Amino acid sequence: MSNYHYLFGPVPSRRLGISLGVDLVPHKVCNLNCVYCDCGRTTQLTEERGEYIHIYRVVEELKEFLKGKPVLDHITFSGSGEPLLNKGIAGVLGFIKNHFPSYKTALLTNSALLTRKEVRAEVLPFDVIAPSLDAVSRDIYHKVNRPVPGIEPQAIVEALCNLRREYKGAIWLEIFIVPGLNDTPQELDLLSKAAERIRPDKIHINTLDRPGAETWVRPLDAGQLAKVLGYFKRVKVEVVSPARLLQPGSGKAEQDLTDAILALIKRRPCTLEDISAGMSSVPDAISPILDALINAGRIEFKTEERGVFFRVKE
Repeated sequence: MSNYHYLFGPVPSRRLGISLGVDLVPHKVCNLNCVYCDCGRTTQLTEERGEYIHIYRVVEELKEFLKGKPVLDHITFSGSGEPLLNKGIAGVLGFIKNHFPSYKTALLTNSALLTRKEVRAEVLPFDVIAPSLDAVSRDIYHKVNRPVPGIEPQAIVEALCNLRREYKGAIWLEIFIVPGLNDTPQELDLLSKAAERIRPDKIHINTLDRPGAETWVRPLDAGQLAKVLGYFKRVKVEVVSPARLLQPGSGKAEQDLTDAILALIKRRPCTLEDISAGMSSVPDAISPILDALINAGRIEFKTEERGVFFRVKE
């Protein structure tokens, strides 16, 4: 992926299988500043839609990459910030649907812009929409998601209810649990009632897997997770599990592999296993490159519960 600026992976996604990422906003442009975000703190907090990245450049990269007919489970619009902030998203989605219709498409969104009817209309061609809802009460929502002024959780709940009526594809509602904030009985009760109204095809309960924006955020333990799951009895619920690994491939030239690793961990921290899977290369080929990048001062690492995570040094 060394020649691509707006595509990343394919990476092993915990929810979407082997996923080619499409990044439509620069790092870190978003309308939220979530405490758990694995891309780090938001540096440009905005709800203004614009052409943050020229769409024709994204289309050219997709055309070049997909002509090789890679095996993918999904082409996923996600990346360094909120993808719906790019007002050209419908054009990129339309290009894939018209020229590479065999590939399934997915949208990961924090849901805030779905309060706009015209934005909901743009996302209808996606095969999967995975919107987030981390809290229903205003106080907890603002503590977890730290939105740009004007974004309110009740409006998001109504927008997701409208999306369910308008959209025929699969909705996978993600709820990210931050212990000590949105895991109280009161908040979980509000979330479960909202989920029953929204009627997603399934709920994904997520917890910290990679280093978050704030160092105090911690993952759920087994007891806390069981308590959370007990609140969602009328809607199909799944726990987001670790990503499955790709089978090792034949490897790449060292410089290309180095560039690809940097492109991957620039967007989010990864373990050695994550990188190996995303690069389709054995860990023994990845480790020396990581060592060289650390010694050169280009990347750093941090130990978390799931292992050692590597990220580009700021």
